[in-house]
Amino acid sequence: MMLNDKVAVIYGAGGAIGGAVARAFASEGASLFLTGRLRAPVEAVAHGIVSAGGSAEAAEVDALDEQAVDTHLRSVIEKAGRLDISFNAVGSPDANILGVPLVELDVEQFSLPITTYTRSYFLTARLAARRMVPNRSGVIMTVTTLHSRTGLPLAGGYGPAQAAKEALTRELSAELAPQGIRVVGLRPQAMPESVGSRRRFFESRATSSGMTWEQFQEALATRTHPRRLMTLEEMANVAAFMASDRASGMTGTTVNLTMGSLDD
Repeated sequence: MMLNDKVAVIYGAGGAIGGAVARAFASEGASLFLTGRLRAPVEAVAHGIVSAGGSAEAAEVDALDEQAVDTHLRSVIEKAGRLDISFNAVGSPDANILGVPLVELDVEQFSLPITTYTRSYFLTARLAARRMVPNRSGVIMTVTTLHSRTGLPLAGGYGPAQAAKEALTRELSAELAPQGIRVVGLRPQAMPESVGSRRRFFESRATSSGMTWEQFQEALATRTHPRRLMTLEEMANVAAFMASDRASGMTGTTVNLTMGSLDD
């Protein structure tokens, strides 16, 4: 198995993306420490993994709280002895960050996703790196979207936030790669199975688009080469590979998983 004996912490593990990545990591042999702002959905993911024979512990951790993240990582090191993988799948707690034209958006609403996404990624990456440097080994990961590279209407500060995360991935890698730590990201398009995709990318545009959810999915799918959208399982399988030693040549980059809708 690609991640046998690896110790991984996943932030935002109670969400669709974080949960899918957790299950993929577990199927490849990783020991998981799952966290989220709300404990119940994280425990549900951990229970499913343990029931299937995997190893997972759940904890309530606010990834915007430096002390909470640091305290949790200390407990991980005490229990597992090391940290091999840190995966940030944290989203924004505010569902209303999209759907408002930029000219009508106030600066606080515009800044919210930038602050939320970049702060959580920076905190979790920095604190993970401090545990990885002594071993000169580790992988730090996150997930963004095609908003980072292409202009889309009614996206507010969401696109700049994703672009900032990808820039941070490159800068972290430039500093950490000489110490044996890889930093990589994944950039999928909206995945229909994700509740967040429907809320953020459809409902915010429903009024202006005049489309049903099914029509909106079809419109997105026509932009991809295979004329379909990526599944959570496909994304998570790539995440497992990128976290493994088989991807040792990959760092300082974000993998394009938009299935051709966004050119490299």
